[in-house]
Amino acid sequence: MKPLRSVAIFGAVGALVAAVALPAYAATKPEDAATTVQQLAAVDAQSIVVASEATTAPVDRGSFSATTPEEIAKKKAEEAAAARAAARATTASATGFSVGNYALVSPGSGEVRYPLPQGSYNVSRTLGNGHNGADMVSPQGTPIYAATAGVVRVSSEDYYGYGVGVVIDGVVGGARVETTYGHMTYGSRQVSAGETVAAGQLIGFVGSTGRSTANHLHFEVKVNGGLVEPIGWLAANAG
Repeated sequence: MKPLRSVAIFGAVGALVAAVALPAYAATKPEDAATTVQQLAAVDAQSIVVASEATTAPVDRGSFSATTPEEIAKKKAEEAAAARAAARATTASATGFSVGNYALVSPGSGEVRYPLPQGSYNVSRTLGNGHNGADMVSPQGTPIYAATAGVVRVSSEDYYGYGVGVVIDGVVGGARVETTYGHMTYGSRQVSAGETVAAGQLIGFVGSTGRSTANHLHFEVKVNGGLVEPIGWLAANAG
């Protein structure tokens, strides 16, 4: 009986040890499994963007990117200004003159105006070969405007070879600018010597007086006493 009882006791003890050991062994498996997942993740890593850390992607608005209405409006204004500058550069390029050194003010400032209505004239001749200005061919009676504000120094019905002519002394962008308008129609002058005029003010009408063979405006520009090519100068400054 004693041997049988001993066997029974040892069997019970063995069962108890097995019962205790199995849970402890099982408890170690998730840790091993987690290690395996980490190893796999290290081999095939993927980045995850947390919603709170994600940034708003810029919204594409055609040819520019912006994220706010203010930025969109600013971009539109910049593109419009660039388009105007490109158009003026094209006009100047057609005359064969660079406008890089002619800019005194922003073209949109209004400090410099075209002396004839846009589209009303063709340039037949410009500065060079003894000619001091640009000949802007236009029909008789086309209005002539002051290109800059200033004081009228000359207003004459017989100003040398200019015929009926006007000269205005002004200041643009800190530079002394003298503009001359020649070959006006007799009796068409709208300003007198000593008078202060504004940029864009009517000063006379196109004619063919003085040393002239056809109706046109002879337009001269001097900056700080030196002659500059008038069409390029207008393209760089007028608005």
